[in-house]
Amino acid sequence: MDVSDLRVALFSGNYNYVRDGANQALNRLSGYLQRQGAKVRIYSPKSKTPAFPGIGKVVGVPAIPIPGRTEYRMPLGIPGKVQRDLKEFGANIFHVSIPEFLGHRAVTLAHKWNKPVVASVHTRFETYPRYYGFAFLEPVVEAGLRRFYRRCDAIFAPSESMAQVLREQRMSYDVGIWSRGVDTDIFNPARRDMEWRRSLGIGDDEAVVAFIGRIVMEKGLDVFAETMDMLHRRGTKARMLIIGEGPARPWFENRLPDGAVFTGFQRGEDLARAIASSDMLLNPSVTETFGNVTLEAMACGLPVIAARATGSLSLVEDNITGRLIRPGANEAFAQALRFYCQDASARAAAGEAGRQVSERYSWDAVNGALVDGYLRIIRNRAAGNRPINRPR
Repeated sequence: MDVSDLRVALFSGNYNYVRDGANQALNRLSGYLQRQGAKVRIYSPKSKTPAFPGIGKVVGVPAIPIPGRTEYRMPLGIPGKVQRDLKEFGANIFHVSIPEFLGHRAVTLAHKWNKPVVASVHTRFETYPRYYGFAFLEPVVEAGLRRFYRRCDAIFAPSESMAQVLREQRMSYDVGIWSRGVDTDIFNPARRDMEWRRSLGIGDDEAVVAFIGRIVMEKGLDVFAETMDMLHRRGTKARMLIIGEGPARPWFENRLPDGAVFTGFQRGEDLARAIASSDMLLNPSVTETFGNVTLEAMACGLPVIAARATGSLSLVEDNITGRLIRPGANEAFAQALRFYCQDASARAAAGEAGRQVSERYSWDAVNGALVDGYLRIIRNRAAGNRPINRPR
C-alpha cells in the first residue's frame, strides 16, 4: 500500500471559515494528499462567506455558533445523510482534528465500521479555562481530552515538546509528530519594507516589537501588555506592531501603552511584509502546540522572545535564535526585549540563526511524515493488531 491508495476522511470543526494556523495546516495537508494521488473528503461546518477557499471537497455538517465566540461554530454530529456520504466515499482512515461533538461521533463511527482513526492536536484546550476565570476546570478538561484521544489508534502532535506533554498526560500510547511548515519563498528577510513602516508613523531608528496572531486572551495578551509597560517604564521606547484581529482587540487597544500600531488581519505577502518589517517577536502564549507565527518570524529573520512552553521549546534555541522565558515572568521578558532593542548586532545574529533553522521546515516534508504515519497504522490494523489505547 502507498499514498495513492489512501482515502482519508478528514473531520474539522471549521475547515475554512476562520483563518487560523490549524485550518491552514489542514488545507495544506489536503492539497498535499491530492497531489500525491490520494483521495480526501472533508466533513466540516460550511459558511457562505469562508475566510479563504477550501482545498478539496467539503461535505457540510450541522453546527451552531459558539456562545461568546461566534466566529467559530460547534458541529452537532454526523446526521444520516452525511453518514451515507461517508460510507459511499469508502475511507480507509479517519482523521479528526478537534475533540468536540463531530470528533467524538467520527471516532464512534470508526469503531463501529472497524476503520483506523487518528487525531491531530492543534491547541492546548486544557489551558483555556484559566483565561476566562475557570482555572478549576482544567483537570476536568484534561480528563475529557484523555478519554477522547485514548479512543484513537494514534495521535499526532505538531512538536516534540507537545508530544512529551501528551505522553506525560497519558493521552495516548502512540504519539507521532505532524509538524508545521513555512513557505520561505514568501516569508523571508527580503520582505522588509521601510517605506511601509514609515507610512505607519514608525521611525527608521525605532525598535519594533511584534505581536502576531488572533487577538484573544489565551494568546497571553495580559503578559504582552504588562511586559511592554515594564519596558517603557525603564526608558526603552520600543514601538508595538500588532498584526492580527480578534474579539479581544478593544481590550488590547485600551490596555497597551501609547504608540501601538494595529495592522488588522494580514495574509500572504502582506503578512510577510508586516513580520519582516518588525525587529523582534514577543510570543508569551502557553497555549500553542507548535507556534506557526514563531516559525514565520524566524523565517523573516526576527529574534523570538517566547514563553518556555510547548511549541516554542521545539523551535527557539535560547540565546541563539532568541530567548525562552519562564511563563508569566514579565520582568525577564522585559529584560530580554530591552537587550534586543538596544543591540542591533545581537538582533541581526539571532535573526539570521532563526532564518537558518526555518529552512528545515518544508510543508511537503512534514506532510509526508504524517502520510507515513497513516500507512503504518493502516498496515498495523490490516495485520489484525488491536490499538493499545482502546480498552480491552
